[in-house]
Amino acid sequence: MATRKKPATKVEPPAEPGSHLIGQAILSLVGQVPSSKERKSQTPADDARKKANTAAARAALTAGALALPPGFVGWLTILPEMVGVWKIQKQLVADMAALYGKQSTLTPEQVVYCLFQHTAAQGVRDLVVRVGQRTLVRRASPLLIRTLTRRIGTKLTQRVLGRGAARWLPIVGAVGVGAYAYVDTAQVAATAIDLFEGVIEVEAVER
Repeated sequence: MATRKKPATKVEPPAEPGSHLIGQAILSLVGQVPSSKERKSQTPADDARKKANTAAARAALTAGALALPPGFVGWLTILPEMVGVWKIQKQLVADMAALYGKQSTLTPEQVVYCLFQHTAAQGVRDLVVRVGQRTLVRRASPLLIRTLTRRIGTKLTQRVLGRGAARWLPIVGAVGVGAYAYVDTAQVAATAIDLFEGVIEVEAVER
């Protein structure tokens, strides 16, 4: 009697050490969209770029200051540095949405997409689909949230190893970390501008 073969199941690659902590930090970003004091602008692209420059400078200062402690102590500041920069970037995305008149339709999924599309594109590929000038945004179910935080956490952990080496070079390392945060925030801004300039459609939550 022939035995039935069980269908193959997709196996996720093993998580990088430390990716769980980064994934947990990312989960805090998915929960709530920050409010914004900005109003809809007549020149949103110009005003958004001004906000981006200010936020990038703040991110650079925050990251650089936390990268000053040398050696092992410096390693302990890596996650707080990342979270500090993410908070600045998260507020930047909310402010940009407001400038484009889309604050009321901004979802946590859009925020996560803007923050990580340039560094962990595979991690957020299930959140946003571009169709011409339209952008379809999926509301993340609990399963999808776990999946995407795992993917992003694994990807970012690989980058942390390189950034951690800068902790052994006090001053010089801090300058490098600050410069990275500046460029990273500028890329977040570019993704947000590209997103908000188009038509956004938010889908229902998967059950």
